[in-house]
Amino acid sequence: MLQSIRDGSRSWGAKIIIGVMVAAMALFGIESLFGVFGNDPDEVASVNGQPIMRQQVELEVQRALRSGQVPPEQERALRNDMVDQLITQQLLSQYAEEGGFAVSEQQLDQLIVSLPEFHDQDGRFSAEVFRNRLAGAGYTPVSFREELRVDIQRQHLQQGLAFSDFSLPHEQERLAELQRQQRSFRYLVLDGDDMDADIDISEDDLQAYYDAHQERYERPEQVRLEYVLIDRQAMAEGREVDEEALRDAWREQNRNADRRVSHIMITFGNERTRDEAQQLAETAREALDNGDSFADTALRYSDDTASAEEGGDLGVISRGFFGDTFDEAAFGLEEGDVSQPVELDSAFHIIQVTDIQGPTFEQQRDELAREVALREVDDEFNQRVQQLIDESFAADDLQSVADELDLTLQESDWLARDDEVEGVLSEPGVMSAAFSNDVFEEGYNSEVIELDQDRRLVLRVAEQRDATLQPLDEVREDVEMSVAAEQQQEALREEAQALVANLREDQQVDVDWLEANNVARQTDTTVPQLIVQEVFRMARPEEGESVYRTVELPQGVAVVALDNVSDGEVDEQMETFVAQMAEQLRAQSVLQGLIDDLRSDADIER
Repeated sequence: MLQSIRDGSRSWGAKIIIGVMVAAMALFGIESLFGVFGNDPDEVASVNGQPIMRQQVELEVQRALRSGQVPPEQERALRNDMVDQLITQQLLSQYAEEGGFAVSEQQLDQLIVSLPEFHDQDGRFSAEVFRNRLAGAGYTPVSFREELRVDIQRQHLQQGLAFSDFSLPHEQERLAELQRQQRSFRYLVLDGDDMDADIDISEDDLQAYYDAHQERYERPEQVRLEYVLIDRQAMAEGREVDEEALRDAWREQNRNADRRVSHIMITFGNERTRDEAQQLAETAREALDNGDSFADTALRYSDDTASAEEGGDLGVISRGFFGDTFDEAAFGLEEGDVSQPVELDSAFHIIQVTDIQGPTFEQQRDELAREVALREVDDEFNQRVQQLIDESFAADDLQSVADELDLTLQESDWLARDDEVEGVLSEPGVMSAAFSNDVFEEGYNSEVIELDQDRRLVLRVAEQRDATLQPLDEVREDVEMSVAAEQQQEALREEAQALVANLREDQQVDVDWLEANNVARQTDTTVPQLIVQEVFRMARPEEGESVYRTVELPQGVAVVALDNVSDGEVDEQMETFVAQMAEQLRAQSVLQGLIDDLRSDADIER
């Protein structure tokens, strides 16, 4: 519901901040949000005198980053875009207010109680769930109602604009005709292999290209980073682990695994007393201790004659099948172990586990060794992390921190804000921390960055250099490649145009055409999409004639001969979809037109 309010906004930032408000509450906790905001009431923009506060911007930025839909390194661009989107929202809200769009308290109440995000397990509205969800997203009931009211007003405005625009029947029919149209054509792709001209690059050519494309050769501001890393996995690696600890871990991990069991059951209550049954069970257990097989002992002593004939086998059981007492004995045994007599339901049972439905101890040994080692270094890891927090906060460098904690100080190459980095520096939040104000501008150590549950990192800018234009000599190889590609493309373009001129004059040309017949706009085809798009822009040829055109490709030039245009078969489902999309695009265009008009007349300060 809330997302549709802002569907007229087209930038990627808008798609983030207009996410469903209530769903966001379920996803985003309040932790760290207010720490980001502080109590700073700074005004970042105003729209016709109404302020947009920094807290509003940061709230939306943090939601977008925590949603995972925007990489942390794009935080600065995201923040700028968020301001633009909030300005647009403010303009639409003001327009809706001036137009008399109103939402009653009763409408708000009905909407809130109908939202499933505020329902309990029985599907009914819960005031407690409502308050908890709002608190988890940093809202009060009053602030949430006000934001919901504004969003509904914008939704009414958008719906009104959408319904005010429509397509006439003949327009829809013409759109359907174009949609199902099919075209048959021939094409030829010219690339470097088809070019005879020599590439001759002069110094003047290089200088002219370099001067005309200097933005390509600007080196952005860069930093070289120092960082230290505490890694729990590395601390646990190679640690000796006690064998008994491994077996305890294996038993714990498999304590609920299904298992195949056998039993010897000795009953009491009718033919024997409880004491007699207990004595007989102990006798059977002694026989097992003396080396008798479980199957023979079951035949001799068990009152469960059906299972006794199968060696006492009860098959595979799950926890809870025979009750807690039986489970406590059976699920505490390893494969091959035999229990002491267990009293259950007027009988004593001697239980043997013959198979555990899961990996054996040896199969899991290496994994268990890693897990146990990680648990054993857990306290040391937490102590070192706390020490890293304390030491790095006050230190004027990272080398002293590394020395104090016996860590290796690591260094990066020169990195720009938007570079694709590798290793731990590529983890979410690391590069944004490197270019944060405290680290990049003030020169402080970063806060301790939690990469995952096993790794903590602190970084510092060791060196930085401003954005600058790289001299031609430093980028000469790249410039030469670009000039060569440009000259090659120009030569191919001239060759293609000459070929088209000959074809239009009905001159005979010797080329190996590739054919594509009855291609529709949505046809899956091996023909390059740029060629298909251009074919559907070409004029319809006369009967028996062809229309020719050149098409620029990323690497090369194509010559296209459009031979025939035909009406395709009617596909009602596709035509309905296209008509709906056309209506949505028209409505979006109307909304965007309104936004542009409001912006041009508004008093906007940033």
